[in-house]
Amino acid sequence: MVLDRLQERNPRYHRIAYDFLLDALRTVIAGLGERRHISGQELADGARRLAIERFGPLARTVLEHWGIHSTDDLGEMVFALVEVGVLTKQEEDRPEDFEDLYDFEEVFDHNYPWTVAS
Repeated sequence: MVLDRLQERNPRYHRIAYDFLLDALRTVIAGLGERRHISGQELADGARRLAIERFGPLARTVLEHWGIHSTDDLGEMVFALVEVGVLTKQEEDRPEDFEDLYDFEEVFDHNYPWTVAS
């Protein structure tokens, strides 16, 4: 399978990390209600929301276990998926579109959306 080959080529990212990123992309597109190009910022925000939804306060730990430590990693993964034909890109898309979009410690730890049961 393509994702297994990607992990073999770049073992820094777990295969599940690619599945998660593709799930985040599908979630973002579904939320838009239309099929269109998704920016790096939109995908990174979608990945953040999905990680919090799925993993709660362990989101950062899970992502880091898979090799995702920053939004830069998301960009590297996206462009690896483009290289193997799983995703497409527009001419102006660059890996730099994902650089330093947010800090994992800040969004997953310090600003975690804790709720208090009533």
